[in-house]
Amino acid sequence: MSKSDVLNLYRNLLRNSKKFCNYNFREYFLRRTKEDFKLHKNESDPSKIQQLLERARKELVVISRQATLSQMYSADRPFILEQSHSVK
Repeated sequence: MSKSDVLNLYRNLLRNSKKFCNYNFREYFLRRTKEDFKLHKNESDPSKIQQLLERARKELVVISRQATLSQMYSADRPFILEQSHSVK
């Protein structure tokens, strides 16, 4: 797998992570993707690299599916309840 393929996989993971409606899920997957790639950026063992790339491809499928579900069933109500102005 070439360097451009790895970068495309990384970009796709980030792009799909940004599709989550929920802030916490979105930030979790963005942070996790960045940390995982940064942690293994100096890996030199070809078999280990293949394992990591295969795991990343599987995670991309899961993130993509979950982001779609997140968009389908997003909450339309505000998360912070507004106080009523009729305080006496």
